[in-house]
Amino acid sequence: MTRLIYLVEDDASIRELVIYTLRNTGFEAKGFAGGEEFWQELRERLPSLVILDIMLPGEDGLGILKRLRSHEPTKRLPIMMLTAKGAEYDKVLGLDSGADDYMAKPAGMMELVARVKSLLRRTESQADKDEYRIGGLYVNIPRHLVMVNGEEVTLTLKEFDLLVYLISNFGIVLSRERILQAVWDYSLALETRTVDTHILTLRTKLKACGSLIETVRGVGYKTGSGE
Repeated sequence: MTRLIYLVEDDASIRELVIYTLRNTGFEAKGFAGGEEFWQELRERLPSLVILDIMLPGEDGLGILKRLRSHEPTKRLPIMMLTAKGAEYDKVLGLDSGADDYMAKPAGMMELVARVKSLLRRTESQADKDEYRIGGLYVNIPRHLVMVNGEEVTLTLKEFDLLVYLISNFGIVLSRERILQAVWDYSLALETRTVDTHILTLRTKLKACGSLIETVRGVGYKTGSGE
């Protein structure tokens, strides 16, 4: 799955260079000149990582960082600060406010890409498997919480169990029989269409993220990028 990165940077030349570099090194990337555009896009789709400049028109990068850390869907989102402010005080302030990494401009593009990859590896390896984030879909198992692009979605117990089973086997094609055995009491006289019915309802409730559940004709279902 291609990772999506958002960059909030008001300098157009820097923004274009970073986005170009990220796209040419295997990432999907979008740039924003300020917080207003960024928040609007964030409501539509959550990224895998955010790169923030500190000095921005309107709401500054530290303000955006604090808001991201105060909301459930984004509080664990990897965030890198990219700013002309290279003083130790600013670096400490950014890290203390919740940033995961910090680079001072002018930054070498290859170093930036290496730091992005390193941060993604680190945060993914540290991720608690009690929660999952795929695109705009966020699932917290202990809290029985499902969110789509920041909005909570209400699922039945079986719908929730089905969703967790699918996303915990991301990219793996699962037969209807296998899903039935894992999610339902296999001793019950249930037919495979039970799975189809629940998948249909689940897709509807997940709205924009329903396409993450892909049908594999003649076999069953899998979770993918939704593209």
